[in-house]
Amino acid sequence: MAPQAPSRKSADPTQAIAPQLLAWYDANHRELPWRIAPRELAKGVRPDPYRVWLSEIMLQQTTVEAVKPYFRAFLKKWPDVSALAAADNEDVMKAWAGLGYYSRARNLKACANAVAAGGGAFPDTETDLRALPGIGPYTAAAIASIAFNRPAAVMDGNVERVMSRLYEIATPLPEAKPEIRALLETLVPNDRPGDFAQAMMDLGATVCTPRRPRCMLCPLRDDCLALAHGDPEFYPVKAAKAEKPARRGAAFVAVRPDGAVLLRKRPEKGLLGGMTEVPTTGWTARQDGATESDAAPFPANWQKAGNITHIFTHFSLELHVFRAEIHQIATPNDHFWAAADDLHGEALPTVMKKAIEAAIPGATRKPHSIRPKRPK
Repeated sequence: MAPQAPSRKSADPTQAIAPQLLAWYDANHRELPWRIAPRELAKGVRPDPYRVWLSEIMLQQTTVEAVKPYFRAFLKKWPDVSALAAADNEDVMKAWAGLGYYSRARNLKACANAVAAGGGAFPDTETDLRALPGIGPYTAAAIASIAFNRPAAVMDGNVERVMSRLYEIATPLPEAKPEIRALLETLVPNDRPGDFAQAMMDLGATVCTPRRPRCMLCPLRDDCLALAHGDPEFYPVKAAKAEKPARRGAAFVAVRPDGAVLLRKRPEKGLLGGMTEVPTTGWTARQDGATESDAAPFPANWQKAGNITHIFTHFSLELHVFRAEIHQIATPNDHFWAAADDLHGEALPTVMKKAIEAAIPGATRKPHSIRPKRPK
């Protein structure tokens, strides 16, 4: 049975909510590099589906501020979907390095290939968009709504929070998602659905925040049941999280006299798939790897360089980092030497940058950003 919306000032929730929210958005929207502002839309400027898609993939589980420089860099390198489809996989992974959740980068490239192969135009319906690699229900709804002005229930964490408070939804997340979606669908207007979706997200990001929401600035405060009953911060209710397992392993940073570092590429599928790493022991999300120097891929004078920790989505990892000065070895199969000046441009995930930095401080930063040490 579909959830029943509580009574509002108007019998039609869309009549009560959408105009107020859109009026607020017109005056208070965030200026974002992938967004077409309402004033530009009014002049007939239409959103670029490529930019909408690229931003939505990057924004999955990543903050707006973290995404901005990556988005701009991708656009500079690959200004449209055909250019991205023609790019080398390794170049895409290098450009993505540091943004995290690397399956997104692999799916990004696969999706670009699929769109380019189909003529270079993104489909304009949720159903057809979901058939593309890496596009799930949320992303399909966001692209259909924002890029193609189709009414769709676009529901990210910000929207879930707004809706949970607006309707005082006591069901814990993620169980409450179908209930929230059903209510959200009653609010989406046929006119300006893309702006409505972005207004909901902006409201959650800037006013209806997780802590200390600025309720007096909210355009929906008169309709918010959580505010009426005095406890907006209680919502959304979240189910208790299971404790993350802690894993351990070792990383081995081999350095030549010219400063080159020994690297290898991880398998295309799985955790950090397709990214570059220093040799490590066989840790996974489910098991520990060896942590001692005798587990190194080849014998050398390995010296302990410290420990680093990294938090993945489903587990935490502690790596014991070892460093060795290598003067002459046969390069192991599937390994390669990266020159010191090129290291910052390799497709190194953050956990591997941490390991290298523990052994060679400043090594993964751009050369011009490294200040030479003064002689003693």
